[in-house]
Amino acid sequence: MSQLQTYVDHKVSVIMNDGRLVVGMLRGLDQTTNIIMQGCQERIFSEDEGVEVVDLGLYMIRGDNIAVIGLVDEEADNALDLDSLRGEPLNPIKH
Repeated sequence: MSQLQTYVDHKVSVIMNDGRLVVGMLRGLDQTTNIIMQGCQERIFSEDEGVEVVDLGLYMIRGDNIAVIGLVDEEADNALDLDSLRGEPLNPIKH
């Protein structure tokens, strides 16, 4: 059993190979780490403006597109002021 199974029904942050960041509730996964997330939001970072949040709803991500998955501290995440955060967008992973 994958250690990610312990993350099911918890809020996670996923960084994909193309540099996108998606946050949502992990609802399921399979043996190839394809994941299903609910209530997803993509967070798009900018150096000039605040973080743009795009609601995605129910989302499936193929395992081979995932770079990093981590648990989200919901209290800390809720305290973030995304409108005032600035940051350079992540570059895609190069193999």
